[in-house]
Amino acid sequence: MLVQCAWAAKRTKNSYYRAQFYRLQARRGPQKAICAVAASLLTAIYHILKDGTEHRDLGAAHFDRRPNEVKANRLVAGLKKLGFSVQLQPTPEAA
Repeated sequence: MLVQCAWAAKRTKNSYYRAQFYRLQARRGPQKAICAVAASLLTAIYHILKDGTEHRDLGAAHFDRRPNEVKANRLVAGLKKLGFSVQLQPTPEAA
């Protein structure tokens, strides 16, 4: 049942679950990505039932709002896995 709800949540425009699915699908494939979305839904349902809180969607841009340092570290780690040596220096207009 949760997986069916996850497929429906994936079709909702501008939702956190859609963004999570497409982000994970690129690396893990659609089946594992939809299971991860189902697990996120289960976590949300648990907190809704436990605390009585309302569901608040984080939005599709949630992953884009991460700090630039976190994004840069993830990209540098990916390049290191490919065998490259990287040294980052901020550009004057970005600083």
